[in-house]
Amino acid sequence: MRSTANDQVLEEVKRIFSAYLEKHHLRKTSERYAILEEIYRLDKHFDAESLYQLLREAGHSLSRATVYNTLDLLLQCDLVSKHQFDSSQAQYEKAYGFRQHDHLICLDCNRVLEFCDPRLQEIESTIGNLLNFKIQHHSLTLYGTCRTADCEHKN
Repeated sequence: MRSTANDQVLEEVKRIFSAYLEKHHLRKTSERYAILEEIYRLDKHFDAESLYQLLREAGHSLSRATVYNTLDLLLQCDLVSKHQFDSSQAQYEKAYGFRQHDHLICLDCNRVLEFCDPRLQEIESTIGNLLNFKIQHHSLTLYGTCRTADCEHKN
């Protein structure tokens, strides 16, 4: 049976995570890998509490501390990105194999939309060259409101 792209990505992130844990002399626990797998099944941003609830509903017996600690490890090895869009809880998303993108946040319903515009890369490159600065990455978040009156995400 052929492996799908998602299966290939999951196997690659497991290898990266395993290597990170070994390098830092940390235990490879089934809970850590369950958290990693659940994150890479998601197709949206999530907070730590919603991830914890998803894992519990799936029958995993783990603590909130394990979720938070594992998220920290996944951030350190660049498998997860963390965003603080407003004063609410931090939002996370899978990071491996995903293109640079930026975010639109609706102030009414808190919906997060992703977009990618190559002009931003051009601006980044121009500014870096102009100021003799090697830019590693950027983050752009635009805040506004949905234009549709019947937005399904409005509170």
